[in-house]
Amino acid sequence: MISPSLLAADWLRLGEEVASVQAAGADQLHLDVMDAHFVPNLTMGPQFVRAVAKIATVPLEVHLMMDNAEDYIERFVEAGASTLSFHVEAGRDPAGLAARIHGHGNRACITLNPDTPASAVEDYLGVVDQVLVMTVHPGFGGQKFIPEMLDKVRHIRRVGPPGVDIEVDGGINPRTARSAVKAGANILVAGTAIFEAVDRRRAIEALRDSMGTD
Repeated sequence: MISPSLLAADWLRLGEEVASVQAAGADQLHLDVMDAHFVPNLTMGPQFVRAVAKIATVPLEVHLMMDNAEDYIERFVEAGASTLSFHVEAGRDPAGLAARIHGHGNRACITLNPDTPASAVEDYLGVVDQVLVMTVHPGFGGQKFIPEMLDKVRHIRRVGPPGVDIEVDGGINPRTARSAVKAGANILVAGTAIFEAVDRRRAIEALRDSMGTD
């Protein structure tokens, strides 16, 4: 599954950007919510998600890079999120938060930063739909992929339930995507690799082709 990150889009042309990647074959859209506390950047909020939801024809995944994600679940559900991703580092009750998200009929995703071991999410693999392994330090786009993070992907794929989705985000391009998929990832978040491409359809196809591992 290919999930273009709108962090890399031209927000002054948001409607065109969303239409462009949807026409190019995006499976869903990834929206990064940053609070300038949990990560050193400040980005979109519920109103932005609501604006995207009005024009989107694919599901929206909202990645909550926030200290208090639990205070915003209902706001982002109402705004149009399909999947809500929260960080294990910030979660006071990850299992309870996942149950709350499921209570609204949404998918729950638990996320871990590069400095956090895979063991931190093991107790929650049976209560979430998805795990997001950050392959860069969160906060800014365009960073270099950290290959050591693939060990976490392998571990989670080995110990997690067969149906759990594993997503990678950060520095994803056809080369790094291929390595991530071989390790066990099945959802690829890509920002600059798609939005800065001359031909976005070709960029998404290249990512999708990389998922056909040997």
